[in-house]
Amino acid sequence: MPPQRFAPPSEVPGLAARRIAADIVDGVLHKHRTLDDQLDGAGAHPGLKSLADRDRALMRRLVATVLRRLGTLGHVLSRLLDKGIPSEAPRAQSALLVGAAQILWMDVPDHAAVDLSVRLVQSDRRAARYAGLVNAVLRRCAREGKALVEEVADKSLDVPPWLLARWTAHYGEATAADMVRALGHEPSLDLTVKSEPAQWANRMHGEVLPTGTVRTLLHGSVTMLPGFAEGQWWVQDAAAALPARLFGDVAGKAIADLCAAPGGKTAQLAHAGALVTAVDRSPARVARLRENLARLSLQAQTVVADAVEWPGPAEGFDGILVDAPCTSTGTIRRHPDVAWLRQESDLAALSALQQRLLRKSVSLLRPGGMLVYCTCSLEPEEGEQAVAALLSAEPDMRRVPIAASEVAGLAEIVTRDGDLRTLPCHLPHADPRLGGLDGFYAARLVKS
Repeated sequence: MPPQRFAPPSEVPGLAARRIAADIVDGVLHKHRTLDDQLDGAGAHPGLKSLADRDRALMRRLVATVLRRLGTLGHVLSRLLDKGIPSEAPRAQSALLVGAAQILWMDVPDHAAVDLSVRLVQSDRRAARYAGLVNAVLRRCAREGKALVEEVADKSLDVPPWLLARWTAHYGEATAADMVRALGHEPSLDLTVKSEPAQWANRMHGEVLPTGTVRTLLHGSVTMLPGFAEGQWWVQDAAAALPARLFGDVAGKAIADLCAAPGGKTAQLAHAGALVTAVDRSPARVARLRENLARLSLQAQTVVADAVEWPGPAEGFDGILVDAPCTSTGTIRRHPDVAWLRQESDLAALSALQQRLLRKSVSLLRPGGMLVYCTCSLEPEEGEQAVAALLSAEPDMRRVPIAASEVAGLAEIVTRDGDLRTLPCHLPHADPRLGGLDGFYAARLVKS
């Protein structure tokens, strides 16, 4: 008889997703790599190519849950470990975090979370000797973890202390606590639709927000959702969709969108009939912006340039939108890595860049032209203080206050000065996953 051929044993189901999740968590916490870098583009994790869609979704949820609950996880594990998490074996640390996150917050059987975390450690040379420890700690976590979470439910551990201190000082203790609670929930998918939001909400099993954004809890590959291939909508947080609307009627007007990629605001302006020039310094990001515009069948002139150095056309612009680079602390609900990658020391350099962009924008505006400045930051240096500094330095510029009627009557998102300020805890909902907004600041100014 011919010799029989046996297929090699297949890997335990779900182990690959957890291994990649552990790698990416390790990349954020120890190598200071962003989630975007590790999930997309040239630097993406090589194992992603072979993951099925279901495993990819599981991996993303694992990573997001660990980073969203990192402070609480640290508290729980410190109570269950006599000597703390082994620092010389990063895989032991990430396996504990991934395992505990599944036990405490995800719909995964405890025994599966424990077993797969132990397998993760066993497959790593430096961490293998901690397999027994990981097994024992996670079994204790299954028994005692929920009570340990409740101990610190009101402690706001899941943002770094420096960030919590800033939010408490600026927004007050109660609002800061509400913001942290809102960041603990996996956010919805927000879509800006070209038309008929009610129809799209029905097709997406979602709802229409007061601002017109369609919000849904659908998960999985965005490219597989109805209307994507036809270019009927684009993904954009409801708060991020507000600044471009502050120009009013832009039909036929020349508008520059500085720092434009990935292009959500460019798409809004182009769809509204503006003659848009989209400027961004990253060739790769401009290429992505062009792809997005092509899918949406929208037109805009694109320019690869550093906006601060870009000369612009001699005739200037009717309007300029500056969505400035910032600490992005307002996006933590969608990008939980931001909380652990940013430092308070980042503010000074970013604030200086924002001022350079603002001054440049003023020089590109025609008399009577409008400037909308926005950042996805919750820090006053990058919002209110940046605009105050510009108004002090540029006597030709004046603020045009935003009325609540321009933002669907949501008076709570308009400041006393007439600027836009959204918080993660705004737009509450009975289902917390359908509530919340990214933290955005926007001000509208005009050149006399």
